[in-house]
Amino acid sequence: MSALDHKDLQELGLLYRQTASDLAIAREDITSSQLAAYLNSLLGRAHNLIYMGNKPKVAGIVRFYSETYPRIFRELWPQTLLAFAIFAVTGLAAFILTMRDPTFAHRLLGTHMMETIEKREMWTHSIVTIKPLAASSIMTNNLSVAFATFASGITGGVGTVWMMVLNGLLIGVIGAATLQAGMAGQLWTFVVPHGVLELPAIFIAGGAGFEIARGMLFPGLLPRRESLARAGGRAAQLLLGTIPMLIVAGAIEGFLSPSETAAPLKFLFGAVMFAALVTYLMRAPQVRKREDSLVS
Repeated sequence: MSALDHKDLQELGLLYRQTASDLAIAREDITSSQLAAYLNSLLGRAHNLIYMGNKPKVAGIVRFYSETYPRIFRELWPQTLLAFAIFAVTGLAAFILTMRDPTFAHRLLGTHMMETIEKREMWTHSIVTIKPLAASSIMTNNLSVAFATFASGITGGVGTVWMMVLNGLLIGVIGAATLQAGMAGQLWTFVVPHGVLELPAIFIAGGAGFEIARGMLFPGLLPRRESLARAGGRAAQLLLGTIPMLIVAGAIEGFLSPSETAAPLKFLFGAVMFAALVTYLMRAPQVRKREDSLVS
């Protein structure tokens, strides 16, 4: 399998599905029993070859994250930009609405959280006392949100849109409520160190969801099933890159963000992390003749 290039692998997958379809037809025709037996044997050998279970090599994983992933991200940049645009527009609208009607924040955030904000207290103090446990919980939650945003693409993108709207709504309302309470500085000092990784990861997961929706709704000249399969593969690769980002963001949110570190240092740290992320995603590695993949 490692000797096959990207084009050969695509052709192999197409032939495998076509043969499976021919086998289903042959089984319905009692006069084609010999053909059905031959196709069944052929598919069995192909299945063993394709799913032999080779373990991914470390070099292949490193190559994926160092070279393949930035390229996949740039190819699917419009989908990620769409996710960000939905988040930003919703967040801005929620911010303006909350500034004009403070009761909106009470309805959305609930009495307990609003009382905490009105007392000018951050709701993150509990994180400091249980940092390792909090970091683990945050990582799990962030990964769950990312995977849900990605998987929601199968709804034709409706679920992904909802996830972006919900996240934008929350950040807009909380931003306005803390500003009105005179604690905007506390909020952003907490959010920036980990948010520069966490939020882009959520946008990228949204882009992966929209890629699934694109493959399903706009197959072009391909059969819809084939278009969805290809889009799903690309979207899964895009999602894979968010896992390290969310793990690092969860650790930062559990340890650095709620700490007493000076605000300028937190903002500087966030700026450095964001610059490193942009550099990583936008750099253009040397083009290889063979298509990179996780499994070589």
